[in-house]
Amino acid sequence: MTATILEKSGFNRDRKLKIVGTSPVKHDGIDKVTGRAKFGADLFLPGMLVGKILRSPHPHAIIRSIDTSAAERLPGVKAVVTRDDFPEIKAGTPGGDMTRNAMAREKALYDGHPVAAVAATSESIAKEAIKLIKVDYQVLPHVIDPVEAMKPGAPILHPHVRTKGIKGEDQPSNVIERLDLAMGDVEKGFAEADVIVEREYDTKPIHQGYIEPQSCVATAAEDGQIELWCCTQAPWVYRDRLMEILKIDQAKIRVTQSEMGGGFGGKTGFYGEPVAILLARKAKRPVKITLTRNEVFRATGPVSGTRSRIKMGVKKDGTITAAEAELIFQTGAFTGSMFSNAPQAMFTRYNLKNVKTVSHEVVSNRPKVNAFRAPCVPQVVFGVEGVVDELARKIGMDPIDLRLKNAATEGYKTIYGETFGPIGFVETLQAAKQCDHYKSPVPKGQGRGVAAGFWFNRGGETTGTLNIATDGSVTLILGTSDVAGSRISISMMAAEELGITVDKVRAIMADTHSLGFNRVTAGSRTTFSTGMVIVDSARKAITELCKRAAQIWGVPEEGVTFEDGFCRPASSNVGTFEPLSIAQIAAKTTPTQGAIAGHSEMNVTGAGPGFGLHIVDVAVDKETGRVDVKRYTVVEDAGKAIHPLQVEGQYQGGAVQGIGWALNEEYYYGEDGRMQNASFLDYRMPVASDVPMIGTEIVEVPNPRHPYGLRGVGEVPVVPTMAAIANAIGAAIGIRPQSLPMSPPKLLKLMDDARAKNDGYRSC
Repeated sequence: MTATILEKSGFNRDRKLKIVGTSPVKHDGIDKVTGRAKFGADLFLPGMLVGKILRSPHPHAIIRSIDTSAAERLPGVKAVVTRDDFPEIKAGTPGGDMTRNAMAREKALYDGHPVAAVAATSESIAKEAIKLIKVDYQVLPHVIDPVEAMKPGAPILHPHVRTKGIKGEDQPSNVIERLDLAMGDVEKGFAEADVIVEREYDTKPIHQGYIEPQSCVATAAEDGQIELWCCTQAPWVYRDRLMEILKIDQAKIRVTQSEMGGGFGGKTGFYGEPVAILLARKAKRPVKITLTRNEVFRATGPVSGTRSRIKMGVKKDGTITAAEAELIFQTGAFTGSMFSNAPQAMFTRYNLKNVKTVSHEVVSNRPKVNAFRAPCVPQVVFGVEGVVDELARKIGMDPIDLRLKNAATEGYKTIYGETFGPIGFVETLQAAKQCDHYKSPVPKGQGRGVAAGFWFNRGGETTGTLNIATDGSVTLILGTSDVAGSRISISMMAAEELGITVDKVRAIMADTHSLGFNRVTAGSRTTFSTGMVIVDSARKAITELCKRAAQIWGVPEEGVTFEDGFCRPASSNVGTFEPLSIAQIAAKTTPTQGAIAGHSEMNVTGAGPGFGLHIVDVAVDKETGRVDVKRYTVVEDAGKAIHPLQVEGQYQGGAVQGIGWALNEEYYYGEDGRMQNASFLDYRMPVASDVPMIGTEIVEVPNPRHPYGLRGVGEVPVVPTMAAIANAIGAAIGIRPQSLPMSPPKLLKLMDDARAKNDGYRSC
């Protein structure tokens, strides 16, 4: 991290805030609800062509040849690209995987894998042209399920792959990596337990649920300059990856981010962008590629599906003595699932001394997975929190009390090596136990469940600029994408620092030529990291304001102080000058001394971990298996809610997405290896009538390493959702499901099987 003013001061608990902690109207809200905001597909340039992609109909096939001659002769077609237009990069390297995902090379590895693309003067011509491209495939056996992909004799996707993490492994494998993590002595821990519970779980890949399909416009100038407009969570990462796979200098690639119609991690990796660039370069005209919903489902990254075995032991007094897990993660056709998050986070909210996990990342003939809120963690917490609930029930302990007894606190050293500073898990659990929802009786015929969740929260490389105009208004230039309304929260922090109203601050999202590198906007890092950078920038601008006020008054710089938007004499000894406002100083000095601005770049650290607990009541129709979520409350530590309504929206949004994941959402593949529900008609996401009003309880245990004490709140709200709902279903019907989604047919079968066996409460 570069030297910053922030190094001199941290969170001030006694500071009285005027703007932070309120909920002003979002500056960009009106444009979004009136349709004026420009999203990925809203850019139109003179002479712009329409790009379309030909996709493999086979889940696994050698591409013997591609004949594009008929498409190239079609009037209106201006360019055609195939694998031959991409630079050659060795398979198995990061660039090799990226280029092969963007355009199939030796083999098509999933239904929907790009094989060729065209640019034409109209959409109808482009669609006709891709039908004229002839591809000679040699169809190969395919494998969809990751457990099947691990078996001897399974079709091998990548002959060069040798499993990382297994010494002496020299056979081709679909297992990309085995990761072993451990702390303490698990065998000793289980020997000390009075009760041990061991269960197996599975979850399915799901879609992130963003409404806006990926879209981009690319232009290529004669001097090689590339301009790319797209909806992305990672402009700088896109630029650097495009440089790697297209072999273009970074300085010649300018990525401009549009507004985003939802991302949730699903827009951290590119799809049509490199194809659009090659088409634009070949056609010498702008090219737009907008994916259809079918393409989004078949060819962009879903959430990783999982299989897990989870074992935990507890003493009669409620002390959890040991935890163990074996995990399998479906990563699609290429590595990149971020599966290592799961073993690091799955037990971490608990003060455990003995933990052992073994994790596997496995390729199969499906699209490469992409991120979703808290990547790979909610899937395994679905199992962990089911086991914790069962342990509580078997020893006769309240489920929140069991979690309180084992809650991690300041000083706990995690399995991944971090020692916690001040954290709010205990306070979150206490708030949950005292909230009206938990204290109220469970309505007749319903079941209540609780579950807890954790996320690390992230920092990383971040840059930003604060510019003061001569009228005292302020412009912020931000490198992070606005994926959830972060511009207003960051503007509020700038206004608080400068002592002005938030209406005087406007934030814009930068392109990659305007600022230095910014890490991907993900992992609940945006408001935390960019807030740090903008607060630092504001304090640098304040230093300059004081310097200029000193010059105006002819006094030493240390004789000037800044308070509530004004430079004032630090004491009566300095003089009796009238305070100078930001606008007065800017108007007086900008013409002679130049603009007043603050700029900051940091590799931000100090993101405080986040914790939450969800409480849910459900009713289950025992004739149909339908689940109705009747009441839902999210309790979570925000550190400090900069904009409480925004924080509530994050809590509620995570819960709603988790409800869909829990009850309905799933990718279906047929025996032919092709996706069968690639539309929102067949892929069932929650609508308003499926969810209740979701209550929220914002806990505030400040993060001492942020000037306003905040913690990220984007990931934690989805982490415990499926587990809480499953625990509620278990309480309602006496059978705790172990497989997602918990759809009506699956629940009906569980209940029918239980009735046939006359079982009591069990997990299955």
